[in-house]
Amino acid sequence: MNKQNLIDVLHQKIEEKIKNLENLIAETRASNNDTKSSMGDKYETGREMLQQQINNLQVQLNAVFQQREYLKGISLNPLQKVEKGALVSTEKGLFFISVSLGEIMLDTQKIMSISLESPLAKAMQGKSANESFVLNGINHTILTVE
Repeated sequence: MNKQNLIDVLHQKIEEKIKNLENLIAETRASNNDTKSSMGDKYETGREMLQQQINNLQVQLNAVFQQREYLKGISLNPLQKVEKGALVSTEKGLFFISVSLGEIMLDTQKIMSISLESPLAKAMQGKSANESFVLNGINHTILTVE
């Protein structure tokens, strides 16, 4: 499995998220401007709710920017232990320790992109191929680490 291809797919997903969030922010700002008519104080609450929505979207956008920066720091070198940038194969599936973007498809293979802070990554962290770990009372074995 080529890590560079995997990272490219993740960058593409992140860029899509950024565009979607920027569009939502722009649309919400336009809605907020539309309510600034002379209708009076009746719409102040609605404007405040729209502003809160814009703030929430901005927080989400900043988190996606952080994910993009985090991806830039991932090494393409093969790894021996589960850590940031590791591609880990278990009997339950294939996991890329990077950013939390969920399931992605690459070369007809399903890979879960998980963050180092996820319970699964924490349970695997520091382990090598053929080592076991327990998560939610279930024993798992690491087949390979790249």
